[in-house]
Amino acid sequence: MLPNRLEFDAGRDHELFAAIPAGSAIFLLRGEGGAEPYVSKTANLRRRLLRLLGSPEERSKRLNLRGLVRWIEYATTGSDFESGFLLYRLLRSTFPKTYADRLRLRFAPLVKLHMENEYPRASVTTRLGRRNGKSFYYGPFPSRVAAEKFANDSLDFFKMRRCVDDLHPDPAFPGCIYSEMKMCLAPCFKGCSDDEYRAEVASVQAYLDTGGQSLVREISHQRDEASNKLDFENAAAQHARLDKLKPVLGQLPEIVHRSDLLTGLIVQPSAQKESVALFPFEVGCIAGPVAFSIQSPEHTKSQSMESRIQQALDAAPPPQARTALELMEHLAILKRWYYRGTRVGEVFFADDKGVLPMRRIVRGISRVYRGEKPEAEGMAPGGAGPG
Repeated sequence: MLPNRLEFDAGRDHELFAAIPAGSAIFLLRGEGGAEPYVSKTANLRRRLLRLLGSPEERSKRLNLRGLVRWIEYATTGSDFESGFLLYRLLRSTFPKTYADRLRLRFAPLVKLHMENEYPRASVTTRLGRRNGKSFYYGPFPSRVAAEKFANDSLDFFKMRRCVDDLHPDPAFPGCIYSEMKMCLAPCFKGCSDDEYRAEVASVQAYLDTGGQSLVREISHQRDEASNKLDFENAAAQHARLDKLKPVLGQLPEIVHRSDLLTGLIVQPSAQKESVALFPFEVGCIAGPVAFSIQSPEHTKSQSMESRIQQALDAAPPPQARTALELMEHLAILKRWYYRGTRVGEVFFADDKGVLPMRRIVRGISRVYRGEKPEAEGMAPGGAGPG
């Protein structure tokens, strides 16, 4: 996995340290036999190895591995995101049983639509179910509190149940406060038909799939229709609903998508000269880095930048998570980077047909390469939702 490998000889350490790059990197130190390797990332590889493998200082308690290491393996990186993602992959392959404890990833909060339940409902979770299950997951959100607030505020516009029990409809059941307030169709006591409840669930799913835009269109249509019929009281009520909906959608970060539709591209600085690093992700699973040269090779001078980007992405191995746990880990990595207060790089999301915004990506690559601020810095987490 690591492209650079050097044999460590304490007698030639000065020569070896001089050949080690002084930039950011991930690295692995191997000893003899079955000794456990040392894996880490650093902002300055040469300085870190000097500290770990240099001559030990007297009376110092600092970790020193000079007498234990035989091989040095490393990969230079261009950003903290690249270092973190490659470190995750290295730890996962090196310590398959203990990597999770070493990484201490915090899984991303998601809104789950329980479609496998006879009477579907929504909840907040950090766990994905079976890969071939019927339920849908929406996220990642910055915190459980943010996910719960969005879910609760959104469900105020619908009449889907909020109770968590498996229902066995009984006309004698008294119902709950939501049914009394006409905020639930009350399938618990047959307050609606099964078809009516399924239609309401479909409306909630459409709302979540489109980042709320399906409801915006529906309310806007009802308002305009009432206005055309001179029913101004109803038109005013629908306009008030629209005003109430806007702040709910305003809290929805741009990254929040249905997990199986979360596709896009992250652009990061690269350790290679005159290049940037591309990290495509599909259904929330990250791949890369893909090195993309800013300057066109001689044989591709006639190609547009968009076609060169697409060609580079097509040639790269596709993102693929083999298990639900691996996908949860990738979502956690995306969430940790996206919601950082000062994140480096830019992200671009595919539309509902899976098509990337190539013109915006070209401009984004230029900004990342030049070290400029993102086009819409400050919009996330608070930009428009998916759809």
